Amino acid sequence: MISRELALQLRDAGLVWHPESGDRFQLDLPSHVEADVEADTFTVSDMTIETHRYPTGTILGFNGTTEWALDSVAIADAVWLPREDQLRELLRATFRGLRRLPDAFEVEIELDGATRRFEHPDPAEAYGLALLALIERTR
Repeated sequence: MISRELALQLRDAGLVWHPESGDRFQLDLPSHVEADVEADTFTVSDMTIETHRYPTGTILGFNGTTEWALDSVAIADAVWLPREDQLRELLRATFRGLRRLPDAFEVEIELDGATRRFEHPDPAEAYGLALLALIERTR
């Protein structure tokens, strides 16, 4: 799972989340709201946290006793924590490979005809850094 900081960078760069069952997220509540649950990681599930799409926006509905203080939150108040496979899929045709180095993982992508490499001890973070570069390039 990628770090909250990288997830926020991806969201701010323009990564759009379409919640699906199995997706993980954390809350990103306005500063005036009690933030005790911001560090908790939740998982979208048909049984406990459902996605409700409306013309006005997407809501994540908390069912039953999943989280006692929440009925639902707007998707704008959530931070998606994409999995490694989701990040790799989002890189699409730019992805060239994942290599294990002695102390890190290296993701290689092709951008503008040039090879770019992104290293991190966690492969998901390396994928996320590569995706951030791709999104920033296409903005």
